[in-house]
Amino acid sequence: MSQFPFLNEPIFKLISQCADSLKCEAYVVGGYVRDFYLNRPSKDIDVVCVGKGIKLAEKVRELLGDEARISTFKNFGTAQVKYLDYEIEFVGARKESYQRHSRNPIVEDGTLQDDQNRRDFTINALAVGLSQDNHGQLIDSFSGIEDLNQKIIKTPLNPDITYSDDPLRMMRAIRFSCQLGFSIESESLRAISDNKERISIISKERIADELNKIILCKKPSLGFITLFETGLLNIIFPQMVKLLGTETINGLSHKDNFYHTLEVLDNTAQRSENLWLRWSAILHDIAKPATKRFEEGRGFTFHGHEDRGAKMVPKIFSDLKLPLNEKMKFVQKMVLLHLRPIVLAKTEVTDSAVRRLLFDAGEDIDELMLLCESDITTKNPNKVKRYMHNFEIVRTKLVELEEKDKLRNWQPPVSGEEIMKLFNLSPSRKVGDLKNALREAILEGLIPNDYQSGMDFLKAEFSKIKD
Repeated sequence: MSQFPFLNEPIFKLISQCADSLKCEAYVVGGYVRDFYLNRPSKDIDVVCVGKGIKLAEKVRELLGDEARISTFKNFGTAQVKYLDYEIEFVGARKESYQRHSRNPIVEDGTLQDDQNRRDFTINALAVGLSQDNHGQLIDSFSGIEDLNQKIIKTPLNPDITYSDDPLRMMRAIRFSCQLGFSIESESLRAISDNKERISIISKERIADELNKIILCKKPSLGFITLFETGLLNIIFPQMVKLLGTETINGLSHKDNFYHTLEVLDNTAQRSENLWLRWSAILHDIAKPATKRFEEGRGFTFHGHEDRGAKMVPKIFSDLKLPLNEKMKFVQKMVLLHLRPIVLAKTEVTDSAVRRLLFDAGEDIDELMLLCESDITTKNPNKVKRYMHNFEIVRTKLVELEEKDKLRNWQPPVSGEEIMKLFNLSPSRKVGDLKNALREAILEGLIPNDYQSGMDFLKAEFSKIKD
């Protein structure tokens, strides 16, 4: 029996059948084989065919029938077949050469050895035969199995050439290291530092894609520390590096906001898989360098960093080519509001303050609370206990007041049009004053959040402000 039980799955049997009918040499390569050894489930299959990659894809698509969809990229000699939840990439074995200004290679037909030579890492250069003559045969030209066992990220060839040819591989090395808990081999790590400036030829979109994959790791701080230590972070995300460092004046210091941010990011990652909440953790203190002040007898302050940080979010997202849509607006809101629950947790928790928090956070209140809990990084266990206790009080009040007042995504119980009709008013400042007075009365708990109470309040209020 083969050491690769996945070869008995119908999809692999069919690919093997098609390869034999075309009399071509085919292999499953790269991530699928790596993940098999790591016992990680995968539905992304890369198949290398010596010679007829697109023809093999077309034959597979034909036998799979109408449920399968094929996309061909003749300029690159590749094709992708989507079938059920599988994505199968077919490529002809090739060798590559690069020009200094581009990561897009000049491609020529090649052998399996040529194809393995062009792989980014030894653990991704593993191949298992699918054809009749090589079925179940493992090709491990660069000791990738040993590196898997040793948990090492290493390039098959000279790392300086590998990273200079395609600088995105530097980001991928750090991402794989963070995802898999592997260490980057010392020469490879040195080569990333030496070639860091080459990252400038990579599109911002591809960099952002790798950065997001690092952020989605179980412990993303590990990736960010390597990005920082190799110098890449200062090139791709200099605003974050500005958080680094402490300062002491007259014996008064502030914490290192770079490492604090990484701790908050890891805490958030333990609580949520939401990529954009994790981005909120990264950016929650991003404006502290710009708002830092020293006050005699008090120490360092960062007044207004939440407001300034929220204003910085759109440009950061634009620079990094992240989406400028509701995801960016969510991060803005989290950055703007991140201090509010913490302020509540330090003081007496009043109904009015909780109503205002619920009103401003709306549907995102639960994520905001997760972020604020993650922001508690003090090493004082008594402080942690006190904050978490008060957060529980805040959460309980949030539930109670939401059930009672229905303030999530709040809409006034009496609309502006109804106010104008009720008092025979045209659009004016007076209408706005009445709407504001109604909102404040509800948030302060002076009246219930319902239509009749709102109407009664407005009639009484109108008599006070009539000209």
